[in-house]
Amino acid sequence: MESPLHYFSGMKDPRINRTKAHLLEDIIVIAILSVICGAETWNDMEDFGTEKEIWLRTFLKLPEGIPSHDTFNRVFSLLDPKLQDAFIQWTCSVARLTDGEVINIDGKTICGSRDKNKKSIVHMVSAWANVNNIVLGQVKVDDKSNEITAIPELLNLLVLKGCIVTIDAMGCQKEIASSIISGEADYILALKGNQGNLLEQTEDSFRFLDVASVHEETDAGHGRVERRVCTVVKDLSMIEQKQQWEGLKCLVKIEPERYIKSSGKMEKETRYYISSLPADAVLLNKSIRLHWGVENKLHWTLDVSFNEDNSRKRAGHAAQNFSVVNRIALNLLKNEMSTKRGIKGKRLKAAWSNTYLGKILKI
Repeated sequence: MESPLHYFSGMKDPRINRTKAHLLEDIIVIAILSVICGAETWNDMEDFGTEKEIWLRTFLKLPEGIPSHDTFNRVFSLLDPKLQDAFIQWTCSVARLTDGEVINIDGKTICGSRDKNKKSIVHMVSAWANVNNIVLGQVKVDDKSNEITAIPELLNLLVLKGCIVTIDAMGCQKEIASSIISGEADYILALKGNQGNLLEQTEDSFRFLDVASVHEETDAGHGRVERRVCTVVKDLSMIEQKQQWEGLKCLVKIEPERYIKSSGKMEKETRYYISSLPADAVLLNKSIRLHWGVENKLHWTLDVSFNEDNSRKRAGHAAQNFSVVNRIALNLLKNEMSTKRGIKGKRLKAAWSNTYLGKILKI
């Protein structure tokens, strides 16, 4: 994976000239390196820089030494969406998206970003590439909006030609489907009751129309046995507004059954989807299951390994920009393959070894 460093070198510095004691690029690089090593606060970044100053001077200029925690806070609060733009430019350059790669789009709330005196809270929508094992990009949901407006914005920033985009029920919108098709990708959109009669018409389609394809798979792990049945209908005659859903080719029903070994309990549910893919139950079953990658490999990791949910950064754009730094660190750590250790083990090794830390960031 290519180093992201030169993508930040051309960023416009938001500070006024008399407050530029430290170079913007130095500040961003120290922030990324410190987060790779486990930093969660501005003070952690300052302490990391102080302890690693001799090593940092081998590739950074540091004209005024190590920035203070107040400097880190001030800079990341001012950086509007510029850091996010550089992040997406980097991921677009390193990702090698292949035809049929499943891209999961989902939102995540940074719970600790809520100010007790304000109602607003930072909510980010991210795109996760399952084969590349990286976050492709993210956008912040506007305070007075929701994911429905943020998802098209994110789609417009990415090149997803030939990919399969999966989104939960919030993103099941005609405009979003159209945007995905315009980008020469395919979609699988989860259905709930937010689309008028579409869910009811889909349920009736499975009740009265012929099934085009069926696939069943069973797997065991983590103390449970799961059986998933995927049924596909390609007859759209019962969908009244089918022409308004650009590219729509089939309806999908997923019926998972989970047997919990410890309790002996059986869990059952039924979920419905619409898709622009052909009526291939094997492909649809696999692609829908991969949607959980954004939860398990991204959101869960950010909360457990990076403690993101407890972050208390609230000034300006600090929460949004720190989340970008977390995702840069996560991408680099997941794609460093010289050791088989997990994220926690890699972060510990990076903190102990300057050589390994330099290898992660390609210094």
